[in-house]
Amino acid sequence: MRTAPAVLLAVLAVACGGKNGSNAKDGHEERTAASEPRAAEAPDNLLRIDPEMLRDLRVTTSVVESRPSGEGVTALGEIGVNEEKYAEVGSPISARIREVLAGIGDVVAPGQPLAVLESVDLGKARAEVIAARARADVTQQSLRRKRGLEGIVPRREVEEAQAAAVAAAADLRAAETGLRALGGEAATEAEDTARFQLRGSLAGIVIDRDVARGQMVEPTHTLFRIADLSRLWLTVHAFERDAVRVSPGSTARVTLPALPGRAFTGRVMLVGRRVEPSSRTVAVRIDLGNEEDFLRPGMSATAWLPLGAGGAMVVAVPAASVQRLHDGWAVFLPRGEGVFEARPVGRGRDLGGEVEIVQGLTPGETVVVEGAFLLKAEAEKARGEGEHHEH
Repeated sequence: MRTAPAVLLAVLAVACGGKNGSNAKDGHEERTAASEPRAAEAPDNLLRIDPEMLRDLRVTTSVVESRPSGEGVTALGEIGVNEEKYAEVGSPISARIREVLAGIGDVVAPGQPLAVLESVDLGKARAEVIAARARADVTQQSLRRKRGLEGIVPRREVEEAQAAAVAAAADLRAAETGLRALGGEAATEAEDTARFQLRGSLAGIVIDRDVARGQMVEPTHTLFRIADLSRLWLTVHAFERDAVRVSPGSTARVTLPALPGRAFTGRVMLVGRRVEPSSRTVAVRIDLGNEEDFLRPGMSATAWLPLGAGGAMVVAVPAASVQRLHDGWAVFLPRGEGVFEARPVGRGRDLGGEVEIVQGLTPGETVVVEGAFLLKAEAEKARGEGEHHEH
């Protein structure tokens, strides 16, 4: 019968102990063993993964956190732009695109040109302004000249010149008003009166663009969407019975399918004042910081919303990191290249994408999230082989 390595080590340990039982250095050896790291005391808790297999595991980790406990509810939603720092830019008049100056992902400043357009209507309006300004200048010069000759020319001519100047000034104001109504600016005679620049109104990033050179666009057509992505809004929908207990200013915990193992915190900024008749839910807006630029408008997300007053602090980890192993629950902690510690833990309540840990972990430790299930399978496989050898 084949002897298992563990049994062999035990026999050797007993033999050595019997041989040196009266040796005075045994006490020193025991103290040294007691001072070894946990991994040395409990090597059975260490799982070693072959480097080739490790490349296929796609292991991600998360830091163990401590956060307020208390009753809460999870709600699904979608990340959107901060509407206070968002702009849609389009042509104020029917026009044709001549040049495109900004693309998706470009960072733009307020007033920066985004495109060059050409409009026949704008060209006519600018031409009318130029002509009206010229007539106004001529009538003003004529009026000054006639006034300088008062006493020589008949008074009637002076009055006619004054009336002509007033009419010309009124025509100029009307032409300028018509130009402003088209969203254009005045041009000089040397400029192409039909062309104008489309400019952005705020600082941000171009997140969408629907424009091509030569394209004919209408005022209802949005050409550019610009947003400041440093802070985003997550809108989730909570059932009415829960929404009435959500307080503006409370802290929400947010997880995203696109970023497994990552958790974000946001502040509840608004609890809607209207119940959606079809779903019986209320919209809850959460303000999220995006300092690392991981978040994108349109991402789906799940938020854990505290209900009422918060409780004591609890230790929490992502739910995917806690695995059923043997007869209890365990998490896996990285202990070097290809080495993981299987740590038994006490599992508490589900906290909406997270799990309360009542014992076995402390805040600041790192646990495996994505890849934990495969590590569990490897741990069970290794244990099964060990039990087979022992028999």
